[in-house]
Amino acid sequence: MTRALIPVAMLLSALVLSGCKKEQEVDAAPVQLVAPTTTDDAEWKAYLGQVIGRNQEGVTDRVFSYYLPVGSDVPAEGDQDGKTMFDRQLENVTMVVQRTVLPGNMLAFGSPDSTKMADLVVMSFTDADPSALAGSQVLFIGKPGDSQRVQEAVEAAGAKYVFVEVK
Repeated sequence: MTRALIPVAMLLSALVLSGCKKEQEVDAAPVQLVAPTTTDDAEWKAYLGQVIGRNQEGVTDRVFSYYLPVGSDVPAEGDQDGKTMFDRQLENVTMVVQRTVLPGNMLAFGSPDSTKMADLVVMSFTDADPSALAGSQVLFIGKPGDSQRVQEAVEAAGAKYVFVEVK
């Protein structure tokens, strides 16, 4: 009979000991993100991915991110059609805006060249239907000097505008 009580005693001991452990809550403040100081695409994409991840409040569907490297307005070697990466992204984003974006989605824009990315957003949203992005949001990661004109273009298409300063 004593042997039968051993497992019960061990179980009770474990329960008592587990109740004695105090769980320490660690309220770590989010780490301040710092933009890369180089124009390395991999570093920038990693940074922008982290910023996008932290700014998805209200997004209930998909996030579509757009990136332009430095020098995106110069045709790459071997491009047969002479189009630059900027031209290709401009076509892509313009088509997305014209087709409209469903509520709950987010378009995120970022680049080491904030001014060039702002140009792309403004040009893409020109002549957009006032309800093309109703219920969706646009995240612009860039410099404060580019934010106002991007905000005006985005809000004219009905989207919520979110700005994160590159620091």
